[in-house]
Amino acid sequence: MTRFTSVALLRNREFAALAGTAFARSQAYSTILIALALYADLFRTSGFVEGLFGAMFALVQLLIVLPLGRKVDTGNAKRYLLAGFLLNVGVFVGFVFVTSPAHVVLVRMVQGLSASILWITGAAIVGEISPDDQQGRWLGAYNQFASISSLAGDLVGGYLLFAYGFTATYVVLSAITMGSFVLVFAFLRDNPGGRKDPEEAGGAETFRALLGLPMLRALVGFRFFFSFGKMAVILFLPIYARTSFGISAFAIGWIMAGGKLTKALTQGFVGNLTDRHGMEHYFVATGAILYGIGTAAIPLAAYAEGRIDPLTVTVHGDTQTLGGAFVALFLAYSLLGIADSIRLPASMSLFVDEGGQYDSVASAMSLRSISWKVGQVTGPILVGTTMDFVSTEAGFFLAAGFIVVATAAFVVTARRAHSRRIVTDEPSPGD
Repeated sequence: MTRFTSVALLRNREFAALAGTAFARSQAYSTILIALALYADLFRTSGFVEGLFGAMFALVQLLIVLPLGRKVDTGNAKRYLLAGFLLNVGVFVGFVFVTSPAHVVLVRMVQGLSASILWITGAAIVGEISPDDQQGRWLGAYNQFASISSLAGDLVGGYLLFAYGFTATYVVLSAITMGSFVLVFAFLRDNPGGRKDPEEAGGAETFRALLGLPMLRALVGFRFFFSFGKMAVILFLPIYARTSFGISAFAIGWIMAGGKLTKALTQGFVGNLTDRHGMEHYFVATGAILYGIGTAAIPLAAYAEGRIDPLTVTVHGDTQTLGGAFVALFLAYSLLGIADSIRLPASMSLFVDEGGQYDSVASAMSLRSISWKVGQVTGPILVGTTMDFVSTEAGFFLAAGFIVVATAAFVVTARRAHSRRIVTDEPSPGD
């Protein structure tokens, strides 16, 4: 039933336009992750270089998120969203012409800029225009459509890369992005954010005030360490499937689709649960624990290969053999999707609530993003180097270790912050 309540929000033309934003952004992101696995195989890159594919993407985002958040809080968010679409099309054009790992890294840097604009601006606008008592529903549904798009990116994008190659795939992604541009231009109100006075939004002062909130500090610390593990998984799982087991782009898409499908089917439901029961920090911790378990299960692919009878599938005139590694990776990534569906709506709702105390939702979202980016810059390089000097499996176990540490610290700090809010029943900006 919850799936239908999410679809019902599409009757709101503004939400439909923003759902198109999530769709275009997530489909491009998922398809390019599969393309990166093909580039890694094509150029025979090391784990360190593969880590740069993720790290440089995140480094640009780390530099842009704070000024972008302030601009969205004080300016016309719609214009930034439209600019993000055009920049994303430029990214697809750039990928058509890559001929070396260095070119891939450079285009990924531009993609980091366009993805930040679309993500921060889109999420902030949803938080701003959603009814106060339905933030969890709107944000959960927004992420649900992003998950559906990621699923399409995995399946359709993986098939396009497998059957038609890079250029045709990037042409399709460009067409989808321009379709979303038209939706936002036609249906989203002008200046949907921008409620904060520029003098009051004074950069450092706003962020210091937000970081004075105990729950927001707990969330920022959690995401810093959690991102070390999660972003290494997102980057290296497709590469691991391709370079270690020779799994095709189409089959890699099916592996990733397992997680996206579970996330898409359950995230709206969990968003409603957070609205109904509160205690969002427990949802965040539960999802993180499950994510750590799923990450630690990825190396089981090496042991499952050869121990499970392979399945032969013929696609586009080509016969593929899907063995034990495919099954193990599919199940592990499906578990990761369930974990994210539990964690994400609650996390976003907490950030919106905390940011709303200072009428700075976009700035709170920027802090949410920047806390992620520091780990996203260093995590892939650290894990990739571990894979070079120890083993691929050791890299995934290291990623799982970061997730466990992040979750344990968050449970302690979030419980204290929640207890303090109950006692004071008001924000604690300077505690």
